[in-house]
Amino acid sequence: MVDEHIIPPMKRLRHQTRPLIAFTASALLFWALPNISHADSSSLAVLSNAPEASISRNTSPSVVSSPAEITPFVYTNQEADLWERIRAGYAIPDLSNKLVDNQLTWYSTRTDYILRTVQRGSRYLYHVVEELEKRGMPSELALLPFIESAFNPQAISTAKASGMWQFMAATGKDFNLKQNMFKDDRRGVLDSTDAALNYLERLYGMFGDWQLALAAYNWGEGSVQRAIKKQQALGLPVDFDSMSALMPAETRNYLPKLQAVKNIIGHPEQFNIALPKLENQPYFVTVEKTRDIDVRVAAQLAELPMDEFTALNPQFNRPVITGNSDTKILLPTDNAALFKENLSKWQGPLSSWSTYTVAKTEKIESLAHKLGHKPEFIREVNMIPASMLVKAGSTILVPKSEKAPDQDISPEIADKAQLVIEKGIATRQLHYRVGKKDNLNSIAQRYKVSVADLKSWNNLKRDNVNAGQNLQIQVPVLAKSRHITVASHSKPTHRNKLVASSGKTLVANAKSGRKPHG
Repeated sequence: MVDEHIIPPMKRLRHQTRPLIAFTASALLFWALPNISHADSSSLAVLSNAPEASISRNTSPSVVSSPAEITPFVYTNQEADLWERIRAGYAIPDLSNKLVDNQLTWYSTRTDYILRTVQRGSRYLYHVVEELEKRGMPSELALLPFIESAFNPQAISTAKASGMWQFMAATGKDFNLKQNMFKDDRRGVLDSTDAALNYLERLYGMFGDWQLALAAYNWGEGSVQRAIKKQQALGLPVDFDSMSALMPAETRNYLPKLQAVKNIIGHPEQFNIALPKLENQPYFVTVEKTRDIDVRVAAQLAELPMDEFTALNPQFNRPVITGNSDTKILLPTDNAALFKENLSKWQGPLSSWSTYTVAKTEKIESLAHKLGHKPEFIREVNMIPASMLVKAGSTILVPKSEKAPDQDISPEIADKAQLVIEKGIATRQLHYRVGKKDNLNSIAQRYKVSVADLKSWNNLKRDNVNAGQNLQIQVPVLAKSRHITVASHSKPTHRNKLVASSGKTLVANAKSGRKPHG
C-alpha cells in the first residue's frame, strides 16, 4: 500500500502576478529537501486500515498473438460534467458479491478520503478519460488510480512501485518509462498513463476479459494464465469470480475495490456523498521546453505555487528540468499563457545548475572544498547521507560557474548520469597541537588523510598553520566498506531510505523482488 499525501485544495484561479526575481542557491535548496506533501495521521490511518493493500507487479509483458476486439466509444455530450462522461462509458460487467459489499462499506463510510482523492484526481481525470476513449477502453478504468495510489503521482509503495499507476522500475523500463538522475517517467502524468493503458490494452488482448485483465494487472499475467490452466484442467468456469479462490487476498479484493468506487461514482447520492462538479474540459496543456530551467523559475514564470507545479510535473527529480526536444511541462491553460508571456520578458538565467563528474572516490568534504561550496550544501542538493563517499564516475549536481552561466546540461549526461556512494570507513575525532616543524601536508601524511579534509574539518581558508594551533582530525577506524547507489529515480522524501548491501553496488534503478504488472 502506498502512503497517502494530501495535496492542498485546487482553484482554477489566475494567481496574482508577482515580481519575477532571481532565486538564490539557498532558496533552490527547497527542491532537494523533502517536498512531497505530508499526509496527516488520520489519512495515513485510513489508508492503512483499508480491507486489503495493493500488490505490486513486475514481470515483462507477454506477446499478444490474437488481441480481442475493443468496441470504440465516443462521447458527444460536451455539456455534461466529467462524471456523467465517465458513467456513460462504463463497460466492464458489474461484480456483485460479499467482497464488493465489504469494500462499499469501507469507502462509503470515509467521505473525507473519497473527496480528497477526487480532489487530487480532478487534475488528471479528463486526460485519462480522453485517452481511454481514443482507445475504445471502458471509462471506469479512469478510476483505477483511485485504488492504486489515491491519485497521488508521487506515491511510492513499500516495494518502490511509483507513480499514479504504480509501476516498478523494471516494468517501467519494459514500457519505455525513463528513469534517471533527473526524472522518473513512472511519475509523469502523460507517460505513465500512456504506459498503463498500453499494458491494460495488452492484457485485455491476452484474456479477452476486462476482469481477468485487471486481475493480471495486479497479480501478474503469468499468475492468471496458470490459474486459467488449473480451472480448465478441472473443467471449471474461467472468470474472475470463479477463479478468485485461487488468487491471493489482495487480488481477490482488487476488482471489488474498483467496483465499489465505480458504484459510488455512479450513484453518489445513494451513499450521501456530494461529488464536486468536474468540468468536461482539459485541466492542463503541454508546454515544450528545449532549454534547462530551474523548477522554481518555471513555477514562478507560470505564476503557480510550487505545490501545484509539482503536482502536474512530479517526474522531475532535481531542482533543474533538463531541456531537450522531448521535455514537456504541464500547466493549467491560463498559466501556460502567463508562462510564455513572462518567459519572453525574462532577463536572468533560466537555470542555475550544472553537473560535476567525480574523478576519484572521495569524501563530500574534499569534493565541496574543490568546488568552493559547503559540504552540507552538496549533501542536501544531491541527497547524500553523512559519512558517505562518492564513487569515481558519479555525477553530482552543483551550481553553475560564473564562467558558463548559459551552458545547459548535455543530453548524454541527463540520460545516463548516476550517483553511486559507499559507506566510508568509520572515524574517531582527535585533537592535534601543531608543532614548530609541522605543516598541513606533513600532518595529512602522518594521519593518512587529505589536506582538503584537514582544511574542511578546521575551516581553514589557507594552507598555512601556526605552531601551537589546535586541529581536529578524523582518524580512520577499520571497518567493512559498503557500497550503495542513490536511487536516482526518487525524489528526496522521508520514505526513501538508502539500503546498504555489504560488498555490492546497487544500481540506481535496480529491479525489485516484488511483482507488479504481470
